[in-house]
Amino acid sequence: MLIAGVDEVGRGPLVGDVVTAAVILDPNNPIEGLADSKKLSEKKRLALFAEIKQKALAWSVARASVAEIDQLNILHATMLAMTRAVEGLSVRPDLVRIDGNRCPDLGDLPAEAIVKGDSKEPAISAASILAKVVRDQEMVELDARYPQYGFAGHKGYPTKAHMEALAEHGAIAEHRRSFRPVRKALGLE
Repeated sequence: MLIAGVDEVGRGPLVGDVVTAAVILDPNNPIEGLADSKKLSEKKRLALFAEIKQKALAWSVARASVAEIDQLNILHATMLAMTRAVEGLSVRPDLVRIDGNRCPDLGDLPAEAIVKGDSKEPAISAASILAKVVRDQEMVELDARYPQYGFAGHKGYPTKAHMEALAEHGAIAEHRRSFRPVRKALGLE
């Protein structure tokens, strides 16, 4: 049975897209050391990122944009991004396992939500690694364009430093206008 694991990164930050990934691992070509991406060092994540892309039967990274997040809300935008990741797979899975407590509408594809799935299902762990590496890299790139915000350090999460930068410099186009701290910083709340 071909199982696709799906996970997201970036629901909580105030800036940037929500990034999702779907991975179908090859049972004949196992990958050692898969775990929840948040529990791995950056060096280990980067090594696994390359290995997953090389060894998986199929993988796909997708996203929902800041505009989609602001229009739909973060939950619905995440479900949309997860659907896009599954649709982007070059191999059709028999079952989709999704990290969390709800599933996007995948039509006739059977799906199940697994709470803490990124530490229980290797395919979800692999998806969490792909999504985290891609989103973290985007935050490093955003940091290079807007160093005053410190995105490389806090990855867009509402840390004290991020909130102070938002108050001092205002929001950039990549900030999620539907999130209360951003609205507050813009004087819209």
